Parts: sequence; structure tokens; C-alpha cells
Amino acid sequence: MSLTGGKRFGAGRSGRTAATVVAAVAACSGIGWTAVALTSSSTAARPPVTCAYTPTGAGPRTVGVPSFDADSAGRPLTFRLTTGEGTVTVKALTEDAPCATNSFSYLAGKKYFDGSKCHRLTTKGIFVLECGDPAGVGNSDPGYSYPDENLAGAVYPAGTVAVSKAQPGRNGGQFFISYGDPAFRLNPDWTPFGKVVEGLDVVKRIAAKGTASGEPDGAPKEPVVLTAVTVQRP
Repeated sequence: MSLTGGKRFGAGRSGRTAATVVAAVAACSGIGWTAVALTSSSTAARPPVTCAYTPTGAGPRTVGVPSFDADSAGRPLTFRLTTGEGTVTVKALTEDAPCATNSFSYLAGKKYFDGSKCHRLTTKGIFVLECGDPAGVGNSDPGYSYPDENLAGAVYPAGTVAVSKAQPGRNGGQFFISYGDPAFRLNPDWTPFGKVVEGLDVVKRIAAKGTASGEPDGAPKEPVVLTAVTVQRP
């Protein structure tokens, strides 16, 4: 996720002090973390789902624009993220975030993530590992964007997987994994689309090594490569 420019979760890494990072995040997010569960599916009837994916131009690894099948929007999906440290298994929130999960599934099928480096780690105030940019810098998208969803009451406790923004207002291929509860409540600005069900310890091991700069916000000290991201359907 990128918090520069007000709502971008992921840029402005090196040279920040811990106080600057926490102050910047607090200013964007507001204090007062409450540990509650991820937003869950409602039992009420849901309106028909439509997803609009808007071309944005060339990215570092463009793979076309996904289509959307409303009939399969709520079907269960599991994502497996394989790294050198181990595998992280994510249960997709297909009913709550159908457009985001459809996009992620599409990109995984196109091997968009394979071989890419996770470009950001935060170790104070907020505790996330951010990945999904093949350029490895956190400012690009896959050649399309789509609107936010699943933001009502959204929170980001440990295990949350949510969409990052390459630029404010532009959801694409970037995402973050929360490996710890944030120290304050974040504004609901990033679409939660999954929950880690296995392998959170993998992310914690990565985080324990710190950043390359030694600051609480920056690239991981040791490169974290997504060797494969796959989709499993029951």
C-alpha cells in the first residue's frame, strides 16, 4: 500500500526517520486502532456485480485487461505466494471484493507477479510487506486500474491482504500483507481482498531482518522475490 501523496501506500522510503514515518502515517490515518476482524460477507441479498477495468497505458509488464464473469464472482479462491522464505497461502474474499480478487487471479494466471521483488517493508507504526510491482519500485501498474471496493468498516489487522495504489486512486497489481496489527487505526482507503490462512510466519521472518537502510520504512534488507503466484479453485 502506498501512503505518499495522502493515500498512496508505498513510496518515499529512504532517508525518513522513524518519527517522520509514523507522523506521516498518523496524519493520513488517525489514531485509535481497534483490533476487529476483516469485513465479512453479508447474508443480505447482493446486487449484481459489475467490474470496470480501465486501461492506463504501458506498464513494466502489461498483460492486457481482464474480463469479468459475474456468475463466478463469489466462488472460493485461494492464492499461493511462493518466496525464498516459504509459501504464504491467502483465502480470497471473493464475495466482498470480487473485482480485486478477479484482477489478482487474472494477473497470477498471466504470471505477472512471477520473479518480481517485494519493494517495501515497514517495521514501525504499520507492519506491512508490499509487493506486486514487476519494476520493484512501487510506482507502476499492470496497464489497467479499477475502483476501490469493500471499504465500509475496513481495517487492516495482521493477516490482511489488501490492494496498494501505484498512484492515488489507481488500483492495479500492487498489494500488501499486514504481518502485525497497526499501532493506530488506518483510514479505510485500501481494498481488503484476502486473508492469510497459512504462512504469516514467513512474512514475519522477512520483517525480522529489517530494511536495507535500517530505517523503519524501505526495501527489505534481503531481496524478497515472488517466485510464483498461483490460484487454486476447489
